[in-house]
Amino acid sequence: MKQILILFTVFVFLGPTLRAQFNEKPVLNLQNEDKALLNWGYFLGFNQYDFKFNYKEDTEDILVRKSIGFNVGLIGELRLNKFMDLRFEPGLHYNQRDLGSRKFFEGEEDEAVREIKSTYINFPLLLKVSTKRLGNFKPFIIGGASTSLNLGSNEKSVEDNASGTFRMKKNTHYYELGFGIDFYLEYFKFSPSIRGVFAINDELIRDKDPNSRWTGNIDTMKTRGLFVNFTFE
Repeated sequence: MKQILILFTVFVFLGPTLRAQFNEKPVLNLQNEDKALLNWGYFLGFNQYDFKFNYKEDTEDILVRKSIGFNVGLIGELRLNKFMDLRFEPGLHYNQRDLGSRKFFEGEEDEAVREIKSTYINFPLLLKVSTKRLGNFKPFIIGGASTSLNLGSNEKSVEDNASGTFRMKKNTHYYELGFGIDFYLEYFKFSPSIRGVFAINDELIRDKDPNSRWTGNIDTMKTRGLFVNFTFE
């Protein structure tokens, strides 16, 4: 819901400009924008990270309270042909997830909670597949693979949840899928997009105690997330 409100706010402010792009015979902006072999830009956006847990026994031991984080990064694009581009989008992503029991989220403050503050440096290599340009806009789908460094992973910490430290692996690998629209404005190309991000590898580092309430019953723990990005090229 929060992502929808963010998109709605952006389109309210940009509404008059974007509506002009859908005129029956619009004045074409940036007619040579997609002809260069290499293209550069940057993106700003929002994210919401979650965890997907698979348990050894069929119980829901840990719940996740999600929050809205932010993304910022650069774009390098290699034009392959009229409809496909190869993109490298290194970026910095910040987010916080709180882990706790159902009792904690129902308001029992004496229950333990773990605040997972993550700062990711993300390195995605993506294939962007676009339709034919329609006036001053062009829909596209995008997908590929990425790897990230979690600077707040606590991977090398000798302490674990017995001392209040939740540990994760520093390196995570993902696949990403999304869609968006390129809008050719008068001076730049603006591209809002939505993308799902899904971790491939297990990220959890187990506690020393095999019966730990935080890690003992977890078979795998994998990040999944939603990105709302606004690209300027």
